[in-house]
Amino acid sequence: MQTSHNTILITGGATGIGLALTEQLTKTNTVIICGRREGKLLKAKQKFPNIHIKVCDLQIQNERIELVNWLIQSFQDINILINNAGIQQELNLTKIENIEHIKQEVEINLIAPVHLSTLLIPHLKTKPYSAIINISSGLAFTPIAAMPMYCATKAALHSFSLSLRHQLAKTNIKVFEIAPPMVDTELDKEMRDGHQQSDRSMKPEEFAIQALEVIKNDLFEAAIGFANNLRLRREEMFNNLNH
Repeated sequence: MQTSHNTILITGGATGIGLALTEQLTKTNTVIICGRREGKLLKAKQKFPNIHIKVCDLQIQNERIELVNWLIQSFQDINILINNAGIQQELNLTKIENIEHIKQEVEINLIAPVHLSTLLIPHLKTKPYSAIINISSGLAFTPIAAMPMYCATKAALHSFSLSLRHQLAKTNIKVFEIAPPMVDTELDKEMRDGHQQSDRSMKPEEFAIQALEVIKNDLFEAAIGFANNLRLRREEMFNNLNH
């Protein structure tokens, strides 16, 4: 897959993995990032003046539709969608009093990437080459029981990627799934600090570089670093993670 001279939307592109991908891709591409926190977007824009930003709460269906309509009108050359945005919550399923937190995690981590993909597919089909790139997780393959909905939504995103790739096999749209290991971002900082695991995290910049190599080489499913152990040694790794 060509990783230059593209027009790319990165969801959750203002922080963490998304910002690291933005840094790498903005050198030779037109990059648009979206997120719900305007301050974070403006800070990213200050750091990388060439990017374009759009405030969008991906949890809200109408805002996703508005985002795609704006993209197609403003960036007709858009040919790559990177579904990166996500939230992660520790959750005790035996003490659920309010299901809203669960609905929020499912909406942002799963429904939003599915919805954005389906909204953009008709446009992406008109391009000579295009791609949908889903950032899942090593926890899609081996869950941490303390974060059940995050792991479940990433497992569902893995399954969705397989099915979408099959349905688009005869089109010009390539479907990638890239599963990061534990990465040093704000996503799970509290959990990592609590378990004294911060020193075991991959830097987001390192992940972004490896992810681009995956895309260049058309490796449509890739688990990076420790995430590959979680994919290949599930039962053993589950016991290690959840002892």
